[in-house]
Amino acid sequence: MSRPAATIIGFCAILLWSLLALLTVYTAPVPPLQLTAMSFTVGGAIGLAWSALRGVNPLRLIRAPWRVWLLGVAGLFGYHFLYFSALRLAPPAQASLIAYLWPLLIVLFSGLLPGERLRAGHVAGAVLALGGAGLLILPRGALPSGTYLIGYILALGCALTWSGYSVLSRRVADVPTDIVGLYCLATAVLSLVAHMAFEETAWPATNAGWLAIFLLGLGPVGAAFYLWDIGMKKGNIQMLGVASYAAPLVSTIILVVAGKAVASPTLLNAALLITAGAILAARTGRRKRGQAS
Repeated sequence: MSRPAATIIGFCAILLWSLLALLTVYTAPVPPLQLTAMSFTVGGAIGLAWSALRGVNPLRLIRAPWRVWLLGVAGLFGYHFLYFSALRLAPPAQASLIAYLWPLLIVLFSGLLPGERLRAGHVAGAVLALGGAGLLILPRGALPSGTYLIGYILALGCALTWSGYSVLSRRVADVPTDIVGLYCLATAVLSLVAHMAFEETAWPATNAGWLAIFLLGLGPVGAAFYLWDIGMKKGNIQMLGVASYAAPLVSTIILVVAGKAVASPTLLNAALLITAGAILAARTGRRKRGQAS
């Protein structure tokens, strides 16, 4: 698979993550860890079914080295557990913004990979896009407070976990993407255990809620992780890192179209910043390829 094709596939994961907020709205009153367990069960099952249809037996991947399992399970389960924990211990807007440092960290960490070179344009583009995401996530005039320090530390751990998982996936590029289905099922089991320990069980109130959970497992908490794995292993990591800031923008637009949010000048400003950051990173990538040829 070519690098541009893998990059496009990775970007499709970002588009699917943009549906996460809208679908989650319809799953109330299911608590977060229970929702994670249910949706990851669907995502894992779909992945195994897809592997079987292609004549691949993903169960043989159970024998993958322990470092591969540690990377995958820590990435998927660790990210979600730290994120939900941060939201409990700190204001959601500020915690979400700190957690959303992961695209910037992906850009920075990618420079440590063999064959990758981090350029100033990549960093500048990521910072611009981060500013746009901040306009959407952080309420006007609201700044992080030391009162919620533990929550903010967990949110930072969340960002480090997902960025580390994403970048280190390149180091295990020889492991087939089919193993992501097993990651999903392991995450579902661990999330169920955490749910039983920290939450009270609640089921969807409507049929639409059950459908939303299935669609979450099919897309944002299912196919997206398989597509992201391909993008991280074979695509342009810096470009995907910057492009990831499009997720909160597209998510907000979808909520506006669905009548779950209101359009505002902030949305336009965020769109301009995120677009400018993506263009800057893309131009940097083109210059890099031009110099290499």
